[in-house]
Amino acid sequence: MFEGVVDLAAELVDLEHKLSDPKLHADQNKARAVGKRFAELKPIVATWREYQQLVEDYDAALELANDDSSFKAEAEKIATRRDELAEKLQKMLIPRDPLDGKDVIVEVKSGEGGEESALFAGDLVRMYLRFAEKKGWKAELIDAVDSDMGGYKNASIAIKARGNTEIGDAPFAWMKHEGGVHRVQRVPITESQGRVHTSAAGVLVFPEAEEIDVQINEQDLRVDVYRSSGPGGQSVNTTDSAVRITHLPTGIVVSCQNEKSQLQNKESALRILRARLLAAAEEERAAQDAMSRKSQVRTVDRSERIRTYNFPENRLTDHRTGFKSHNLDQILNGDLGPVLQSCVDAEIAQKLSEVGESR
Repeated sequence: MFEGVVDLAAELVDLEHKLSDPKLHADQNKARAVGKRFAELKPIVATWREYQQLVEDYDAALELANDDSSFKAEAEKIATRRDELAEKLQKMLIPRDPLDGKDVIVEVKSGEGGEESALFAGDLVRMYLRFAEKKGWKAELIDAVDSDMGGYKNASIAIKARGNTEIGDAPFAWMKHEGGVHRVQRVPITESQGRVHTSAAGVLVFPEAEEIDVQINEQDLRVDVYRSSGPGGQSVNTTDSAVRITHLPTGIVVSCQNEKSQLQNKESALRILRARLLAAAEEERAAQDAMSRKSQVRTVDRSERIRTYNFPENRLTDHRTGFKSHNLDQILNGDLGPVLQSCVDAEIAQKLSEVGESR
C-alpha cells in the first residue's frame, strides 16, 4: 500500500542533497522552487515512514499476542493509529490544484447597496488582513479606492506565506475558497427606521504569479497615468501618480493608485496583472483538460451568493458547504479558519470520491 511514496522518498533525498549545494542558492528562483518542493514532500514521507513502522509493529504485536494475551490490546491500539495514518496519507496524496502552493492576491469589490456595500467590503478586507495575521502570513493592502464613509469601493490585498509551507497550507490553498459573492444583512448606519437591508460585495482570488511563471512583453502593454482620486472623486495628489495598465492581447485592465509614487503603483499593477494572467492561463488549461474548476463569480449579483453574514442574529452561513456559525463577530475579527476548513474538507471529500470512481 502507498507504493508510490517510495519514489517520493527518493526524490526527497535528492532535493535534500541539492539544497545542501551552495551553487543552487546562486539562482534564487531555482532555490525557492526546490525548497518549496522539499517542504511539500517532507511531511508526506514522514507520515509514510511512521505508517510503515506501525505496520511492522502491528505484525510483531500479533505474533507476541499468540504467547501473551496482554499484547492483544497493544496490537489494537497500534491498528487504530495505523488506520488513522493511512487515512491521513490518502488525503495527502490526492491530486492537488497545481496552484495550491502559491501566494495570493485578493480583490474585494463593492456591489449593490451603495455606501453600505462599500462599508461591508471594508469589513471583508479587515477580516482577511486579520486572518492572514493569525496564520502567520504577510499581508499588505496594495491598492484601494475609498468610499465617502470609510469603506472601500474596491481593494486589492497581497498575502504571502513566510518561508516554505507544507502542502495544502499555502495562502492560495485556503483563500481560493473566498472567491464569489458575499451577502450581508444588517441595519446600515444610514438607516433611520431600524430596518435590515441586504447588500453584497464580490471577492476575486488570484494566485500570485512570479516573473518565472508569467512573461510579460512590454510591447503588449498600454500604460496610462492620471491623478489619484479619493472619496467623492476629489484629487488626492497633485501629480499623475495613479497607473492604469491594459494588457492588449487579453484586454485585461488593472489600475493602482494607492501609493504616492507612480513607479510603486506600476509595480503593484504589474503584480495584479501577472496574477490575473496566470489565473486565466490555468482556467484555459483546465478547460482543455476537461477538469475546469468552478469559476469564480465575476459580477456582484446578490443571487449568486456563496455566503451570508447576518448581523442581527450574529450568524454566518456558507451556502456551498452548509457551514453555520453564530459567532459572526469573531469571524469578522479574523477567526475565519473553521469556515475555510469546511470548504477544504468538502474539496478533499470530492477529490477522494473522484479517485474512488476512477478505480
